[in-house]
Amino acid sequence: MEEKSLQGLTQAQAEKRLQKDGLNEVPEPKFNFFKEFMSKLWNLSAWILEAALLLECFLGKWIQSIFVLLMLLFAAFNGATQKKKSRRVLNTISHKLTPTVAVMRDNKWLKLDSKFLAVGDLISLKRGDVLAADIKIAQGKISVDESSITGESKAISKTNDQIAYAGTTVMSGDALAYVIATGSNSRSGKTINLINQSAAPGHLQQLLTKIIYYLCLLDGILTLILVIAALIRGQDVIQMLPFLAMMFIASIPVAMPSTFALSNSFEATRLSKEGILTSDLTGIQDAANLNLLLLDKTGTITENKTAVSTWKNLSDLSNSNVLALIGSATDKRSPSIIDTAIDDYLKENNISASTPDNFIPFTSDTGYSTADVDNYNIKLGSFKQLSLIDKNAEKNLDDVDFEAGRSVAALINNKLAGVFILQDKVRSDSKSALAELRKRGIKPVMLTGDNQKTAAAVAKQVDLKGKVISIHEFDDETDINELAGIADVLPEDKLRMVKTFQKAGYIVGMTGDGVNDAPALKQAEVGIAVANAADVAKRSGKMVLLEDGLSPIVKILDAGHRVYQRMTTWSLTKLSRTAELTMLLTFGYLCFNYIPMALNAMVIYTIMNNMVTMMIGTDRTHITYKPESWNMAKLAKIAFSLAAGWTIIGFAFVWYLVSHNYAQGTVSTMVYVYLVLSAMLIVLITRTRKFFWQSHPSKLVGSVQIIDVLLTFILAICGLAMAKISLINLGLTIIVAVIAAIIIDLIYQPIMKNR
Repeated sequence: MEEKSLQGLTQAQAEKRLQKDGLNEVPEPKFNFFKEFMSKLWNLSAWILEAALLLECFLGKWIQSIFVLLMLLFAAFNGATQKKKSRRVLNTISHKLTPTVAVMRDNKWLKLDSKFLAVGDLISLKRGDVLAADIKIAQGKISVDESSITGESKAISKTNDQIAYAGTTVMSGDALAYVIATGSNSRSGKTINLINQSAAPGHLQQLLTKIIYYLCLLDGILTLILVIAALIRGQDVIQMLPFLAMMFIASIPVAMPSTFALSNSFEATRLSKEGILTSDLTGIQDAANLNLLLLDKTGTITENKTAVSTWKNLSDLSNSNVLALIGSATDKRSPSIIDTAIDDYLKENNISASTPDNFIPFTSDTGYSTADVDNYNIKLGSFKQLSLIDKNAEKNLDDVDFEAGRSVAALINNKLAGVFILQDKVRSDSKSALAELRKRGIKPVMLTGDNQKTAAAVAKQVDLKGKVISIHEFDDETDINELAGIADVLPEDKLRMVKTFQKAGYIVGMTGDGVNDAPALKQAEVGIAVANAADVAKRSGKMVLLEDGLSPIVKILDAGHRVYQRMTTWSLTKLSRTAELTMLLTFGYLCFNYIPMALNAMVIYTIMNNMVTMMIGTDRTHITYKPESWNMAKLAKIAFSLAAGWTIIGFAFVWYLVSHNYAQGTVSTMVYVYLVLSAMLIVLITRTRKFFWQSHPSKLVGSVQIIDVLLTFILAICGLAMAKISLINLGLTIIVAVIAAIIIDLIYQPIMKNR
């Protein structure tokens, strides 16, 4: 069946069918807030709070029970709210990633958003497409990956009158096909969106869970000390259970999921406005640790606009005649960058391409496209491949500089008719962007299928330092620090390189655009699909660029560093203030024979801290210029050192109050105020590498801190849920806390600067 005999829909017919059948999408299930809320009441953190609630009720501590209940409900409500916001962000991004399809409407080929496909549309399929509807092959042959439907990884061949299903991927071949089912009526019954909402934790989230282990270990040791001390003193351990329960409650990272989701979705939204779509949130957080970036030359370092540099006519035909015949062998439905370059060259020379009687598009199996015009058979492809057909092709080519760029040859009736030399223009921003990447401690390595000398010339233009080697010279012993680029790279080589560098300890980023790039994009910690990438590459990458060039990658790095800095602040804050609370109360009990903080105050303190730490996800940050690495031992050392400083000063303060015969209730409230102020000041200290008074937090963080502090003062002065204290005692506590913060920051600021 010839292409010219195939007819698609008219625009009027398509609109009529869309009105009848609806858009080519399956309505996504609506977010069920109540269901999500209930799920937050059924996890480890919730179980600890629920156990504490039952214990408080059993012991008749009804006021404390209400506070614990409020904390439990707040954690569930806030978690569900943040999940809803994250879902909204990802849904918005996923719609932007809907694939486009080549469709014939009114006998003209055009690119159309896949959701506007209608039954009866004639579409063009090529390697790398993800089918957006169920189709029947009308002409051509393709191999499709049906693993998304059948689980079978082997590619299945499809030819005339055979059906392929929505959600499958074209692995090879080229075909025309009619749409036979869309949306809910397709076999997959799924919306074709390219967002990967994987719940798999990234490096950062895995490391943050270790914090819970450290805190539980600390609480376990201190609880054991308290119980042993109570037994030795002959005191009722049962009466201490509410306090012990609250110590564990204070350690629960209630705000961690919300802070984490808030920071990631905040950055995903920000990136989407800057032309970068996030399909996996772990890609943002891992960007902060990135130290090696593998970059495609074409479309990333160079413009994705290859142009003909030189043309050599080697046939007996006139220049215009041979170029017209060659023009018939370029793909008009789904043109590659080479097809476009040759078509543009013909237009510049006012030459019209001949109309082929038969046309077979380029495939990687043959290495060329084929067209038949009258008595001429034209083949267009790489010189290397076509020289295997014309054994005399290498004669009379002394004046053709094959190293000047990419060579494309044409055969007419299996004899060499001409050679094009194509060159990619280096993007104007590439040199400065690569310099910025190096400034940030990232090693950029250019990957290209071009030969070694061509690749070296491009590397020199953009000031890439090191040598350019062939992929055939690359092995496990290759020193990456000496490389500027790797030439002769085939797409399937990239996965091997990514794994090799990861094995060597690098956090690897990679850009890609083709079907065979997909495994490597998936394997890399930061897989980046470039603007012109195939659908399957976009689905595999964690980030998708909407603009060409390297500049957007710098924005991804900035986003990763912002998330890293916020979560570092959260980690240090959580570790230090929890350690301070538990140590101060434990040592207070051991030395003064009572826990120097009321149970009600402990509950309120925990709630207030969670409100502030949750907002850290929106805080102002500074951008660092080196890859980050999570050193939990160093982080814990800094946090517990900070906690030790606050605990020592706090204990000295309590000793002063007890030795001057302050009432237990007054001591308890003043300790509560001191702990709240220290928690707020710890956030200010850990969030910056300057002195805390030299850098202010975001409006949201600052506002919540001010509200917490004012509420604390009101509760203390009015004696609500705790013993009442005087303005003088409140002022004394404030002075002690501020002096403590200044002393601690003067000591630890140099440490924080180099953390």
